[in-house]
Amino acid sequence: MNALHHSALSGLTLINRGKVRDVYEVDADHLLIVATDRLSAFDVVLPQPIPGKGEVLTRVANFWFARTRNIIPNHLSDRPLSAVVRDPAERAALGERAIIVKKLKPLPVEAIVRGYLIGSGWKDYQATGAICGINLPPGLRMADRLPQPIFTPSTKAEAGAHDENIDFERTVALLGPDLATQVRDAALRIYSECAAYALERGIIIADTKFEFGLDADGRLHLIDEILTPDSSRFWPADQYQPGSSPPSFDKQFVRDYLETLDWDKTPPGPTLPQDIIDRTAAKYREAETRLTGH
Repeated sequence: MNALHHSALSGLTLINRGKVRDVYEVDADHLLIVATDRLSAFDVVLPQPIPGKGEVLTRVANFWFARTRNIIPNHLSDRPLSAVVRDPAERAALGERAIIVKKLKPLPVEAIVRGYLIGSGWKDYQATGAICGINLPPGLRMADRLPQPIFTPSTKAEAGAHDENIDFERTVALLGPDLATQVRDAALRIYSECAAYALERGIIIADTKFEFGLDADGRLHLIDEILTPDSSRFWPADQYQPGSSPPSFDKQFVRDYLETLDWDKTPPGPTLPQDIIDRTAAKYREAETRLTGH
């Protein structure tokens, strides 16, 4: 399977190359987003791509965008790729990694929803008994299911910096009370409905990150990606055991490997063994198959 670490499209202006996505200007109202096969861990882009990863991310996100349209509109447009990328060879290189989206104003907050106690939430809970100002019951174990999903937002850091967890009051200060409430309620509803769907297919969505934007009329939209193995922790339900970090279908597998290395989590990232690359690609594909049936 071919891998795409960086895209290069003629006739379009590259306006941002993020950790995973390359963003091109189409016109005043549209963008072209390419989900490359780059993998970032601990906010560092690793030197090797994961073959097919960008196509999996795009198909999975599009699957969820379609399922959640009854909850909230999203940034997808109906323009075909052939109308924007006219070179057949360039379209072939992109595969199913590219989407054309409406240009919206992104909000300066990442909407994180946690259904289980893991990652930075587990560390915060151990230190304070709370996450983002939300007090939790005492005595919870790593990976325990929370009494109900919680909204634990963070600021969106500049490239190379780390996001900062914030409480709801800080979210209100950034967005205003009405918009902050809209974001929180939409994020919790999307997570709850989609996590229930995924669980029926053998996947626990432990936590996830949503991003939102506004159109010219101030209407809230989902943007970026939704419930992919890059933006979420996916656990196999049949191997879930509270008290330890469960195996995963997402890039946590790579993070766990990197934690075994003598690496200070600053660029450049270490070279991954071929076995880790192959197993990561397989995990992404299995997550897609379980969730979408394809």
